[in-house]
Amino acid sequence: MLSGPQVTASTTPEALLERFQSASLRQRRSLVVQLEQQADELRPLIADHLAGLDATGDDWAAGLLIQLLVAAKDGYSDRYWATYPSGWLATPSAQGIDYAPLQRALILQQFEEADRLTSAMLRQLAGAEAERRGYVYYSEVPRMASADLESLDRLWVSFSRGRFGFSVQGRLLRGCNGRWEQLWPRLGWKQGSRWTRYPGSFQWSIDAPEGHMPLVNQLRGVRLMDALLQHPVLQQRIHG
Repeated sequence: MLSGPQVTASTTPEALLERFQSASLRQRRSLVVQLEQQADELRPLIADHLAGLDATGDDWAAGLLIQLLVAAKDGYSDRYWATYPSGWLATPSAQGIDYAPLQRALILQQFEEADRLTSAMLRQLAGAEAERRGYVYYSEVPRMASADLESLDRLWVSFSRGRFGFSVQGRLLRGCNGRWEQLWPRLGWKQGSRWTRYPGSFQWSIDAPEGHMPLVNQLRGVRLMDALLQHPVLQQRIHG
């Protein structure tokens, strides 16, 4: 007996959109290819559909639909950017950081640029000294604003089909029973005894290993990443 949303060649765009939104995580992933195949038929429906979704969450269904909407260089893409010049996803900041450039890069799947922007934003959150030296000390992480770390994580989760983000990395570490040496190859950051070379050997695509992005410099050890994943707001998201 079959269960869950069944999609056939005769499925209407309206029905496909509704099924995708209400599906379980596994079912939703199985519908992605059909969504991409019917993108031209779905685009007229997506704008109204987005208006009924929660822009303060991190449901990656909305993120994927936005990516489908802007993928075509046509009026639908233009109208999206005109309606949401800072991006559809709400990204509050306690430190006045503008997350619009990062949201745009993630929507367009410009992951290498998104990673660079994320690193710069972490330095901003850490303070003027971190910006001056060009990197973050682990001891600077606890005072980072929760609203901002949550916004960063939600952006990555929402526009990666739930595959990237700090909270994703945290859940993978938990699945490795906290063993960092097991996490690095799962993220694609290390092969054998060799660290993946930045930036040319990293996979800047949606097909990269789960948790592959955003990057954290591990050459200084695990303390920075551990501090990030232990931040209370990310702990909530990892275990939520």
